[in-house]
Amino acid sequence: MPLAQEQPDFRYVPRGVDAAGRVTLNDRQLRASFFVSPEKLIDSWPPRSVAEMTADDVAALLALQPAVILLGTGPKLRFPAPAVMAAALTKGVGMEVMDNAAAARTFSVLASEGRRVVAAFLIDENAT
Repeated sequence: MPLAQEQPDFRYVPRGVDAAGRVTLNDRQLRASFFVSPEKLIDSWPPRSVAEMTADDVAALLALQPAVILLGTGPKLRFPAPAVMAAALTKGVGMEVMDNAAAARTFSVLASEGRRVVAAFLIDENAT
């Protein structure tokens, strides 16, 4: 039986996450924090950890007008400060917090369903 790889209807596809939380997006491994929608990549995002995140960091994500934000917090799940979560919730946008591997998987599923999703990945290259 012949097999064919199905190409997604969106531009950016997470292909893997290593043990340090670095994400391979399409054929490029990203070594610094970034955020992505199905059609747009912002490969320079200042925070490297949840401790560094501010409401201004969330505002950059909201500029892409998502219905939901996935926050990948690195190789391990860590929750940001309540004010960071509130920055999205007060705008009517849900924020789901998970490790980078789970965020990559969830992004692929939601993007393939045509959802307005933004995934933000925290990567601290100095911590690896």
